[in-house]
Amino acid sequence: MATVELTDDTFQQAVTDNDIVLVDFWATWCPPCRQFGPVFEKSSNENPDIVHAKIDTDAQQRIAAAAGISSIPTLMAFREGILVFNQAGALPAPALKQVVDAVRGLDMDEVRKAIAAE
Repeated sequence: MATVELTDDTFQQAVTDNDIVLVDFWATWCPPCRQFGPVFEKSSNENPDIVHAKIDTDAQQRIAAAAGISSIPTLMAFREGILVFNQAGALPAPALKQVVDAVRGLDMDEVRKAIAAE
Protein backbone atom coordinates (compact mmCIF):
# COMPACT_ATOMS: atom_id res chain seq x y z
CA MET A 1 0.00 0.00 0.00
CA ALA A 2 1.33 3.41 -0.90
CA THR A 3 1.56 6.18 1.67
CA VAL A 4 -1.42 8.50 1.99
CA GLU A 5 -1.47 12.24 2.62
CA LEU A 6 -3.48 13.31 5.64
CA THR A 7 -5.01 16.71 6.28
CA ASP A 8 -6.78 18.40 9.18
CA ASP A 9 -10.00 16.94 7.77
CA THR A 10 -8.81 13.34 7.35
CA PHE A 11 -6.40 12.81 10.26
CA GLN A 12 -8.84 11.84 13.02
CA GLN A 13 -10.83 9.43 10.85
CA ALA A 14 -7.66 7.73 9.59
CA VAL A 15 -6.43 7.17 13.15
CA THR A 16 -9.76 5.89 14.50
CA ASP A 17 -10.84 3.79 11.49
CA ASN A 18 -7.63 1.73 11.18
CA ASP A 19 -5.91 -0.69 13.56
CA ILE A 20 -2.37 0.65 13.09
CA VAL A 21 -1.45 4.01 11.59
CA LEU A 22 2.08 5.36 11.23
CA VAL A 23 2.25 9.11 10.61
CA ASP A 24 5.32 10.86 9.23
CA PHE A 25 5.28 14.61 9.92
CA TRP A 26 7.58 16.19 7.33
CA ALA A 27 8.28 19.20 5.09
CA THR A 28 9.67 19.53 1.57
CA TRP A 29 12.56 21.78 2.66
CA CYS A 30 13.79 19.30 5.33
CA PRO A 31 16.79 17.15 4.22
CA PRO A 32 16.30 14.48 6.95
CA CYS A 33 12.63 14.27 5.91
CA ARG A 34 13.63 13.63 2.31
CA GLN A 35 16.11 11.00 3.54
CA PHE A 36 13.42 9.23 5.61
CA GLY A 37 10.78 9.37 2.83
CA PRO A 38 12.01 6.35 0.83
CA VAL A 39 12.47 4.30 4.03
CA PHE A 40 8.87 5.10 5.03
CA GLU A 41 7.58 4.31 1.53
CA LYS A 42 9.39 0.95 1.53
CA SER A 43 7.84 0.09 4.90
CA SER A 44 4.45 0.98 3.45
CA ASN A 45 4.96 -1.50 0.62
CA GLU A 46 6.23 -4.21 2.98
CA ASN A 47 3.39 -3.75 5.51
CA PRO A 48 0.16 -3.34 3.53
CA ASP A 49 -1.92 -3.99 6.67
CA ILE A 50 -0.61 -0.78 8.26
CA VAL A 51 -1.65 2.68 7.11
CA HIS A 52 1.44 4.76 6.38
CA ALA A 53 0.43 8.40 6.28
CA LYS A 54 2.30 11.65 5.74
CA ILE A 55 1.46 15.12 6.99
CA ASP A 56 3.19 18.09 5.37
CA THR A 57 3.73 20.38 8.37
CA ASP A 58 3.83 23.48 6.16
CA ALA A 59 0.51 22.71 4.46
CA GLN A 60 -1.17 21.34 7.60
CA GLN A 61 0.05 23.72 10.30
CA ARG A 62 -3.02 23.31 12.51
CA ILE A 63 -2.66 19.53 12.90
CA ALA A 64 1.11 19.83 13.33
CA ALA A 65 0.57 22.35 16.14
CA ALA A 66 -2.14 20.22 17.75
CA ALA A 67 0.20 17.22 17.65
CA GLY A 68 2.95 19.26 19.31
CA ILE A 69 5.39 18.86 16.45
CA SER A 70 8.52 20.85 17.26
CA SER A 71 11.04 18.94 15.14
CA ILE A 72 10.76 17.11 11.83
CA PRO A 73 10.67 14.47 10.74
CA THR A 74 8.56 13.12 13.58
CA LEU A 75 7.07 9.64 13.48
CA MET A 76 3.93 8.82 15.43
CA ALA A 77 2.32 5.40 15.68
CA PHE A 78 -1.31 4.90 16.63
CA ARG A 79 -2.85 1.56 17.52
CA GLU A 80 -6.62 1.30 17.92
CA GLY A 81 -6.76 5.10 18.01
CA ILE A 82 -4.20 5.41 20.83
CA LEU A 83 -0.84 7.15 20.39
CA VAL A 84 1.72 4.46 21.27
CA PHE A 85 4.94 5.88 19.77
CA ASN A 86 6.20 9.42 19.16
CA GLN A 87 9.79 10.19 18.14
CA ALA A 88 11.51 12.94 16.22
CA GLY A 89 14.32 12.13 13.80
CA ALA A 90 14.82 10.12 10.64
CA LEU A 91 14.87 6.41 11.43
CA PRO A 92 16.97 3.94 9.47
CA ALA A 93 15.04 1.01 7.98
CA PRO A 94 15.97 -1.49 10.75
CA ALA A 95 14.76 0.93 13.46
CA LEU A 96 11.49 1.55 11.62
CA LYS A 97 10.98 -2.22 11.36
CA GLN A 98 11.52 -2.47 15.13
CA VAL A 99 8.84 0.17 15.68
CA VAL A 100 6.42 -1.67 13.37
CA ASP A 101 7.09 -4.99 15.13
CA ALA A 102 6.74 -3.43 18.59
CA VAL A 103 3.45 -1.71 17.72
CA ARG A 104 2.09 -4.95 16.24
CA GLY A 105 3.11 -6.84 19.38
CA LEU A 106 1.45 -4.50 21.88
CA ASP A 107 -1.13 -5.94 24.25
CA MET A 108 -3.71 -3.20 23.86
CA ASP A 109 -5.66 -4.34 26.94
CA GLU A 110 -2.52 -3.65 28.97
CA VAL A 111 -2.04 -0.29 27.24
CA ARG A 112 -5.61 0.74 28.04
CA LYS A 113 -5.16 -0.39 31.69
CA ALA A 114 -1.97 1.69 31.96
CA ILE A 115 -3.74 4.74 30.52
CA ALA A 116 -6.68 4.30 32.91
CA ALA A 117 -4.28 4.04 35.86
CA GLU A 118 -2.63 7.40 35.06
